[in-house]
Amino acid sequence: MQVLLIHSDYLKYKTKNKTPIAEEIEKDKEEGVFNEALVVFTAVEKVDEKNPAGVVNNLINEIKSTNDQVNAERIVLYPYAHLSSSLSSPKIAIEILKMAEKELSVRGFEVSRVPFGWYKSFEISCKGHPLSELSRSIDAVDISADGIGEEESEPSKFYILEDSILEDAEKYKYEKKSDLEKLAKYELGTGKSKDVEPPHVRLMKEKELADYESAADIGHLKWYPKGRVIRDLLSDYVYDLVVERGAMPIETPVMYDLANDAIREHAEKFGERQYKIQTKKELMLRFACCFGAFRVLADSFLTWKNLPARVYELSTYSFRFEKRGEVVGLKRLRGFTMPDMHSICADMSQSLIEFENQVDMCIQTGKDFEVNYEVIFRATKDFYEENQDWMYETAKKLNKPVILEILPERKHYWVCKMDFAAMDYLGRPIENPTVQIDVESGKRFDISYLNENEKEDYPIILHCSPTGSIERVICSLLEKTAIEINEKPPMLPVWLSPIQVRVIPVGEKHLEYANQVADEIAFNNIRVDVDDRDERVGKKIRNAATDWVPYTIVIGDKEVETNVFNVTIRETKNKCDIELDEVIYQILSKTMEKPFRKLPIPRNLSERINFK
Repeated sequence: MQVLLIHSDYLKYKTKNKTPIAEEIEKDKEEGVFNEALVVFTAVEKVDEKNPAGVVNNLINEIKSTNDQVNAERIVLYPYAHLSSSLSSPKIAIEILKMAEKELSVRGFEVSRVPFGWYKSFEISCKGHPLSELSRSIDAVDISADGIGEEESEPSKFYILEDSILEDAEKYKYEKKSDLEKLAKYELGTGKSKDVEPPHVRLMKEKELADYESAADIGHLKWYPKGRVIRDLLSDYVYDLVVERGAMPIETPVMYDLANDAIREHAEKFGERQYKIQTKKELMLRFACCFGAFRVLADSFLTWKNLPARVYELSTYSFRFEKRGEVVGLKRLRGFTMPDMHSICADMSQSLIEFENQVDMCIQTGKDFEVNYEVIFRATKDFYEENQDWMYETAKKLNKPVILEILPERKHYWVCKMDFAAMDYLGRPIENPTVQIDVESGKRFDISYLNENEKEDYPIILHCSPTGSIERVICSLLEKTAIEINEKPPMLPVWLSPIQVRVIPVGEKHLEYANQVADEIAFNNIRVDVDDRDERVGKKIRNAATDWVPYTIVIGDKEVETNVFNVTIRETKNKCDIELDEVIYQILSKTMEKPFRKLPIPRNLSERINFK
């Protein structure tokens, strides 16, 4: 279902002529006037015929969520076929709209429904505030953290697991304003946050990292040199991380033919968020690297001696047709970069060992990014009962309480997963790393291995993104600076800072020596630039702070004579006089064993383009 929600001062309509599919109406329905209304223009689609009740449920939730924010006095359901080119049968459309009308009334809303199948004239006055016009795609699919779900049945149960002790998540005594409490409230649906733009959107533009591209579809960004080098460093980081742990890099296509039974069946669980291309074939842009990895593995000859076997791909890009109103900054995109590793395991015992190792890897990324992750450990009831001790021991690796979700039955391809999330400035989760145990895809994609008895068997597959999407990593780093703004100067980890050192000559006569210093710093694989502009020193220092440069070196007569430099260290706010070797040592100690890329912009500030 496609909907357009308009918060209106008023809506007026009048029926003109019947179409062949018009419903019969009483005289008082031939026209109407509704003041202070949330008008819900709806187009019921072919796909909605599979599960009318599920669609109605999600429509009601969307209307309630929107009205909680705009506080309209009444709801008006207005059938509007122009929102979609794939309409359902008139009979189903009327049935769904009547169900929605009844359910809204039961929930206490004042609700009216405009007649279906009539040519109508109408007049509407939109209030014009930021939430007064919202478009949504509604379906019967519950999208989980990994983007794939099915219709909800019995609800999950949520607990806090701490030191092998379970406590109801709603009764647990959280630390005041803790990220764990914010995440738990989000999962339980009791959390509140302001519907405003998260700070990272302003920061990604202000720091010349990335921006929206108006000439593309929404949810696709353009990246400037500073942002590109951060993405490349993060990509290199994950590559090194997984290859050191035995993953084999591959590369596969970004689009797949939905005529393939296995691909179509897997993709259908993704619902309307499939990003499709219609040529002579119906193609879908991948939403993860699963399809390509599974095809590679299905064509491979595997024996029990090869397992566990790991393949890795950095998908530039993955595509998800996110709802227009949900697309925002780096957090939720339609095109994004996803590190994706798949591990083939012989059985559940081997899978549990592999899972533990991948949890360790995910924990390490949080340390290396200097970002706090809160964790949700999810499992089906059957899996939890069979592996309770293992789950408790695995949770202890986090050294902190974790949220435990028990699903009454398996709704997804996975039976167990661990999701890591950073929290944004507004108290909402940024889904980052994940590890999942997949018990479906081996058979679905005909991936097999020869077991010790020389018989073919289907493997268990682990999905792991050690960082989550690259864009969300950057999002979490920027949101962290906004959260900590009153505690410390905002900055990225030194190894990820596009400019790690800035050299500032006091005057023109110091410029040659400043470049010699920069040469020596650059020789040690450190990104350094020189502010050679004809500006006052104070302004240059302020500009370095605005650019979040970790180390700033000012060079005047004294520095030229003594080779001892006045250095400002952003992280500690310290200013000290130290030799160049000490500056280089400090930086290298913070970037040791991390990837390096050269400065992506001209060294001299006077030669740079202003991308803003």
